[in-house]
Amino acid sequence: MGLWTLLLQLHLVFGVSLTPPSDVSISSFNMEHTLNFLPGPGTLSDTHFTVQIINNRKNLWRPVVGCLELTAGQMCNLTRVFTDPYTHYKARVQAFTTTQTSSWTKSGWFQPMSDTVLGPPDVSVSGCGNCLILQLKPPATKGLQCSLQLENLYRGVILHVQRTRDGAQFRLDLPYSEEKVIMYLQPGVEYCVSISVTALLKSNHVASKPHCAFTSHPSSRSSLYLVIGLLGFFCILSFLITGLVVTGGQRSFTILRQHLSTCLLQSYTSSS
Repeated sequence: MGLWTLLLQLHLVFGVSLTPPSDVSISSFNMEHTLNFLPGPGTLSDTHFTVQIINNRKNLWRPVVGCLELTAGQMCNLTRVFTDPYTHYKARVQAFTTTQTSSWTKSGWFQPMSDTVLGPPDVSVSGCGNCLILQLKPPATKGLQCSLQLENLYRGVILHVQRTRDGAQFRLDLPYSEEKVIMYLQPGVEYCVSISVTALLKSNHVASKPHCAFTSHPSSRSSLYLVIGLLGFFCILSFLITGLVVTGGQRSFTILRQHLSTCLLQSYTSSS
């Protein structure tokens, strides 16, 4: 009887009796990988959680530094431990107290390159006559900087272009580069562009908000100078013809000079 009592006490102290965590999953945005989980029902307030990972190349679970004593509600950042974007990883979480541990709860397999969600790049749009110039800049996230070269991650860019005036729209699928030019647009018209990027491997992506700009704006000052110049030209031409018709005497030239001075003065006054 004493032996069975001793075994029961040892089981209660060292055995698996805590409720295991639930909903263990890995999410990723712009190559920033996060492990999420929920405490099991009835988890005590002094319970902590520890995380381990494994990959499909090495069949060995190893602890994640920084995620050895998590509390309920804390997330585990796996960005730096998922070092190979082409390898499949799995994580598991265990609850523990000073005297008890739970069983492990595992996530599904996760591959950084194909399972991350790519957010839109930073975008600036400017007009160039009958075209738009787009300047693209990748988001400054640690995941994108430490994972691999961006040219190996970004494969293409998807542009959704919509004309503001009537809602006419079209789509362009182009190779990724930091500058893009959308040609053959109407001058002086506003267009809005939404941008998203695609990866080398299949992955989800999120489009940017619309970025709007006019292809070009007519210069009001240039138009004014053009009108004034044409007015002055026709004014001078008409008086030259009048001077040729009238007999060529001193008075006719005097009249012609007076008319030319008046016409030029009117042009100067209109421009100012």
